[in-house]
Amino acid sequence: MKRPVVGVIGNKVLAEGRFPSQRVGERNLRAVADVTGALPLMFAGSPEITDIEALLDIVDGVLLTGARANVHPTRFGTDPHVSYEPYDLERDAVALALVETCVARCVPLLGICRGFQEMSVAYGSTLHPEIREIPGRQNHRMPRLENGEIHPDPTVVFGDRHDVTLTPGGAFATLFGRETIRVNSLHGQGILEPGGRIVVEGVAEDGTIEAIRIKDAKGFALGVQWHAEYDPQTNPINKALFEAFGAAISARKKAA
Repeated sequence: MKRPVVGVIGNKVLAEGRFPSQRVGERNLRAVADVTGALPLMFAGSPEITDIEALLDIVDGVLLTGARANVHPTRFGTDPHVSYEPYDLERDAVALALVETCVARCVPLLGICRGFQEMSVAYGSTLHPEIREIPGRQNHRMPRLENGEIHPDPTVVFGDRHDVTLTPGGAFATLFGRETIRVNSLHGQGILEPGGRIVVEGVAEDGTIEAIRIKDAKGFALGVQWHAEYDPQTNPINKALFEAFGAAISARKKAA
């Protein structure tokens, strides 16, 4: 049987400061290839290029990745502010519509970081543009040196930084076989108020929402705030997540 195919969303970038391009972090592609066994296929985060219905006729699952750009505040009823840039309006347009279509068509969907936020906003959630500004919350952004530069050691940047408590008997607790996990943290935005179909199943020590599922979704539809793509080849939590995604992809392909 041919390998399943996973569509991985691209992000708009200006290569060399001049050339409009689409980019996907390689760790996302390797996570799909190494752990799910599927063929990763990048698609453009641009509504002028990507036909969602045609895309879902080709792929067996969709991965919405993290990204530098934030979801635009007008997508959840808030005024934009220069301090919370950059944005990627074209990816917003593709991803938010894609979330609902995947769920409606039972296409397995995994959202990571920005993808987690896109899933949330698609079903009516609001986001806080800088979760660390809420009293009592910790700084969830990536570690930096005293001079403000990003820490040069990726094992520090992507190191596990806080615990997440999972809903007993929920999808994530069942998947991981435990009710407490430890994860990395590299984000600014976070869920403020979850929408009606967003089921919160994982919360960090400071109250930040870290794991969600889509209520009444008949297929795989899970999102995580942490960067599970970093080390699923070796990290048992992230490996279990991608393996479950892979199982859903394979099952859908066999049923097709």
